[in-house]
Amino acid sequence: MLYYIFRFLEQFDIPGSHLWSYISFRALAALIVSLLLSAWFGERFIKWMKRRNISETARDVEIDPFGVQKKGVPTMGGIIIIVCILVPVLLLGRLRNIYLILMIVTTVWLGFLGFMDDYIKIFRHDKQGLKGVYKIVGQVSIGFIVGLTLYLSPDALVRENVSVPATPRVAVAAAAAGSDSSGGADVARLTVKHKTEAVKSLKTTIPFIKNHNLDYSSLMSFCGRHKVAFGWGLFVVMTILVVTAVSNGANLNDGMDGMCAGNAAIIGVALGILAYVSSHIGYASYFDIMYIPRSEELVVFLCAFVGAMIGFLWYNAYPAQVFMGDTGSLTIGGIIGVTAVILHKELLLPILCGIFFVESLSVIIQTQWFKLQKRRGRRVRVFRSTPIHDTFRRLDSQLDPTSTYLLKGWPHRPFHESKITVRFWITTIILAALTLITLKIR
Repeated sequence: MLYYIFRFLEQFDIPGSHLWSYISFRALAALIVSLLLSAWFGERFIKWMKRRNISETARDVEIDPFGVQKKGVPTMGGIIIIVCILVPVLLLGRLRNIYLILMIVTTVWLGFLGFMDDYIKIFRHDKQGLKGVYKIVGQVSIGFIVGLTLYLSPDALVRENVSVPATPRVAVAAAAAGSDSSGGADVARLTVKHKTEAVKSLKTTIPFIKNHNLDYSSLMSFCGRHKVAFGWGLFVVMTILVVTAVSNGANLNDGMDGMCAGNAAIIGVALGILAYVSSHIGYASYFDIMYIPRSEELVVFLCAFVGAMIGFLWYNAYPAQVFMGDTGSLTIGGIIGVTAVILHKELLLPILCGIFFVESLSVIIQTQWFKLQKRRGRRVRVFRSTPIHDTFRRLDSQLDPTSTYLLKGWPHRPFHESKITVRFWITTIILAALTLITLKIR
């Protein structure tokens, strides 16, 4: 909104109005607005929720060896996150940008899905919340919408193998001016030679591989002349799987104060860097990655996202004054998944979102192994508790005496949740750094 107003005022040489054409300015402004808004709105939201007694009835009481009581803490704090993302984006973003539209739709869609789940738990006193099948349908639907839009939209294009003039410093500086400005005047300063035209692309980045692009259509080569059409079908299916998996992984990770918000902030920073280099002609050429025109608006969105996560941590860090609930966790995972798909970096998610992946994998292993052994008349579990972060705070005295645990002796002692949370953050920082290193190691 403000972007279009100030671009209009630029015609009249209003001092400072040209700043709104720069991605760096709008992205940092979005970060600041998001942080300030979360501080102001978060406090008022928490007080409003407490006055109406909208809170957790019980959480972690049974498994926390330190006896931390969290009854009465307001939940549905994901509303704070959603508001603090959307307001800066609507103010500072280019709202006609197809990628920004997809991110806004994803945020609202999954935010509503999570809100319905929290609403049923709190107001209808149903611990199960929204039925699992409805959650899956909602996640699959947004994945399908995103994949289909990227297939049909004429603006969702990719340039492969971009190159700049032979003088690197001048080229990158000029490219930065062109990429950082949305106006177009600065772009004329640099003659960019494209080896290929802007096209629809079914390629995605494979980490640590020299020729590091995988073409989905090549996987469907057995379909003959229809391989491209079936390749797009595979791409849509992959988008659905990514959005669903990451959304559920974030939901499982939301089990300790500050855990999910902190991990999401770190992941958001890494995705913001990937979005910037993918939208920057000079850096895309330097790193030999796909150049994605118009994806610079994702940097604005991700800065608002990171700001919302950090601002939410002000109230969600141990001891939490508010929980994000499914309203926040489902939205966070969806945003991360859709961003990676748009940037053609979805195969990097097992590294970048390694914590989410392990959380989901631990639940799957625990559930399937228990079911398998139960058919044989035995009660055998792998971990002390799942998701995996709960294993680190379980006491032996809290385990089911009728079950056998394969990893009963690990870990040797329980840890306080604040220590577990910080160590998970550190792990995510390492994984984020490793993800960014893949730009050079292949």
